Amino acid sequence: MSSDRQPLGKKTLFFYSLTDMPVNMSIFPVLVFIPKFYTSDLGVSLALGATIILAVRIFDVVTDPLCGLISDRVSTPWGRRRVWLVAATPIMMMSVYQLFLPPAGAGALHMAIWMFALSIAMTMTIIPYYAWAAELSPDYHERSRITGWRSMAGVVGSLTAQVAPVLAGIYFAMTGSAAVLQVVGVTLVLLMPICVFLTVTQVPERGEYVKATTPLLEGLKLMATNWPFLRLIIAFMLSHTGIAISTPLYLFFITFVLGAEDKAIYILSVFYATNLAAVPFWVWLSGKVGKHKAYVGSFVLISLAHPFYLLLGQGDIWYMLPVTVITGFAAGGFAALPHSMKADVIDLDRLRTGENRAALFFSTYSFTAKLSASLGGSMALYGLALVGFDTTPGVLNDADQLLGLRLMFAVLPSVFFLLACTLVWNYPITAKVQAELRAQLAKTEGTANTANSQLA
Repeated sequence: MSSDRQPLGKKTLFFYSLTDMPVNMSIFPVLVFIPKFYTSDLGVSLALGATIILAVRIFDVVTDPLCGLISDRVSTPWGRRRVWLVAATPIMMMSVYQLFLPPAGAGALHMAIWMFALSIAMTMTIIPYYAWAAELSPDYHERSRITGWRSMAGVVGSLTAQVAPVLAGIYFAMTGSAAVLQVVGVTLVLLMPICVFLTVTQVPERGEYVKATTPLLEGLKLMATNWPFLRLIIAFMLSHTGIAISTPLYLFFITFVLGAEDKAIYILSVFYATNLAAVPFWVWLSGKVGKHKAYVGSFVLISLAHPFYLLLGQGDIWYMLPVTVITGFAAGGFAALPHSMKADVIDLDRLRTGENRAALFFSTYSFTAKLSASLGGSMALYGLALVGFDTTPGVLNDADQLLGLRLMFAVLPSVFFLLACTLVWNYPITAKVQAELRAQLAKTEGTANTANSQLA
């Protein structure tokens, strides 16, 4: 920890992390329940649903870098980051309400419009919000604490998106995908403004930064020559694609292979509860062995555990629990470690350019995360369509169709996890290297500040 900067208090970490809770509350149902709800309940075809999801991500090619560029360059009396969260909140609330609680007769067009709107709101929220984290502390290990707190809040959001429907089912007999979306939608609309208000009013932005002036295309070219950044972002995309393949297939797997759709929300709750409990462990381990080595450990664990889902069949819902616990524990490393590593990559860019372009970097990560989510989700739905899978309630699929579902859910994600592992294996920015980067930055920026003072 730098001698002239005090460690961030738990109060600051808590209030900063709060916004990630409603953000992840919206992500979970979009990945898990929206595909099945719109294809099974509202009659949207699997191929059309997959195309809508993919089209939304193609749209992000423009919106994500644009948001990052503006956030880095435009400063307001209230800072560069917080104002975006405030502006995005009403858009996100309306989008969630329309998408999760659609009116009678809603179909593909309604799904497309409000998924696009929700994507814009997420872009306006996540990019400045995550860039803000990279600016809260320059310390290698404290950055893991920041992302650890934020990740735990995000997992609480995902868990809340499952616990709320469970309670609604117990006390109000509300069951099924439609009920889940209704309960989560209303809860999120109520929670989002409260969390954002507390974050933006209780967490200060750092005032000392160099405003970015590098043109967008030139800046992207510089990012393309940042080899640690490229390795990290490709590994990030591969791992998130693996998660995104399995996430929507969870519900199909539990419903059609295990025959226990009513238990799906409980199994998913176990996954996210284990994920939440694991985040402090992965942060602790990264402090002992380094971030990239801990990240490799999470890849190895989840890639070895996932194929065990192949052993499950009709009625084996409780045998799914041990595998779910292991995969949830491993995925806890995905929640905290790569986001902390991203901040270290931005230090290298600051040293090379003399500018703080955190939001532009996080716009690239945001686009990558959303693209991989859509690619994975689309691959899952296209794959089901390819094997002739029928999602109509009550329809029986044959052995070949069920085998296709089982292989896509249990085996395909592990291929992506192992590919990501190979990229992170010898990752170059360690604690020692990052300390050297910070020392060079302090020297360079200190000289620049002195020169600016003399000119003034």
